[in-house]
Amino acid sequence: MPTRDSLPLEGATVLVTRPAGTAGAFLRLARTLGARAIAVPGMSLRALDVRHPPRAPTFDAWIFTSPAAVRFGAAILPPRRARRNLQAFAVGDGTARALARLGITASVPDDRFDSEGVLAIAALKRVRGRRIALVGAPGGRDLIGPTLRRRGARVDALDVYVREPPRLTRRHFDAIEAAADPLILLISSADALGHLVARLPAAQLERLRSQPLVVSSARLVGIAREQGFAEIVQARSAAPRDLLAAAAGALGRHRL
Repeated sequence: MPTRDSLPLEGATVLVTRPAGTAGAFLRLARTLGARAIAVPGMSLRALDVRHPPRAPTFDAWIFTSPAAVRFGAAILPPRRARRNLQAFAVGDGTARALARLGITASVPDDRFDSEGVLAIAALKRVRGRRIALVGAPGGRDLIGPTLRRRGARVDALDVYVREPPRLTRRHFDAIEAAADPLILLISSADALGHLVARLPAAQLERLRSQPLVVSSARLVGIAREQGFAEIVQARSAAPRDLLAAAAGALGRHRL
């Protein structure tokens, strides 16, 4: 067990931008690593009406794009006794754990927890003639559906929630204002980054642009550069442990 002085994020402040109401476990993990952790939601999530979707027997396989897709999509699943026969795929471990709590075992990518990782799963390479449910939100994971269709599958996008701008308040702004450097922003969504750039006070945004930024994909590296961030670190995935590991690496370089 590391001593307090050896904790990898000791002395740093991390801004966790998970959607409102979903950041609790992430914040606790950051604090166990020594960070001062602040929740600054980059978006909010709203459920869509899914009372009359296609039922499970219609589909040969299911793909869930996030833990939120599992939470908001639970109503469209078959009864629990039938779920163990579903072929399900999850973008990452967090999504797979959410499915496991509903009695579903899901396959996850071996190396990268993103759309490319899901599409590399062997069982999704040969899908001609199969009908697949893609459960998520409009505008998300827009690589999966088109790629599977090119492989010959019929893909039904089941949108069970929408992403909306966050409701940032003076409490969030005051917390950022009072936070000590180094101040590390953690981003796993282009929407979240865009909302924060649009809504943070100008002085706070310029401060963040001068600090380390951790993102979860190569695509987000490019978007962050376009938004004026200079010190950008790419994490292995959007999983909290990977984002925080990348933050620890950035902190070490920041202190050199």
